[in-house]
Order: sequence, then C-alpha cells, then structure tokens
Amino acid sequence: MDNPIIDKLQSRFDAGAAAGMDDVFQFSFSDADDYYLVVKDGSLDVQQGEHDDPSVTLSMSTDTLKGVMNGEINGMTAFMTGKLKATGNVMLATKLTSLFPNR
Repeated sequence: MDNPIIDKLQSRFDAGAAAGMDDVFQFSFSDADDYYLVVKDGSLDVQQGEHDDPSVTLSMSTDTLKGVMNGEINGMTAFMTGKLKATGNVMLATKLTSLFPNR
C-alpha cells in the first residue's frame, strides 16, 4: 500500500475489539486513492478501491483521518463541521477509535 495512514491503521488494529463484527468501512479520500477495510470476526482486510456494498462510507481528506486517529481531531467535531462526511451506518464510524487504538 502506498498510503501511510492506511498502513498505520493495519498496525494499530485491535482484533479483540473487532470480535463478532462483519462490516465494511469505505474511505473516500479527497486527496488520495480510496480504500476499504473489511472487518470480520477479529480480522482486518484492507483493499484499495471501492466496495460494492460498504456498511459505512467516510469521506474526508487524509489529514482529517490522521487527525482523528491520533486524537488531535474529535471525530464528532469533524463530522459536525463538514470535514468528515459519513453515509450508511454512521454509528459504525464511532467504533474506529476502539478498532484502531492510539498506542
């Protein structure tokens, strides 16, 4: 993968937090290629491109994702101010910080 933020997500993945999940997180970046994460029963599969039927689609810049994941940007604030757009099962987006804890 040529996206350092996506690479970092893989290294931070908490399989325990993903137990029993079966969801697809689509990331649509304004300044990079799109990726989706398939989280299923404690496993993570990262793919480049667009998924046919994601559980939730998150649209943002890579800087916004980086800020949310390192705790500099509150995800809810990003959503409320339009830096982050979410469609589909929006509540899933709130699980990102537990699936990818800041270690």
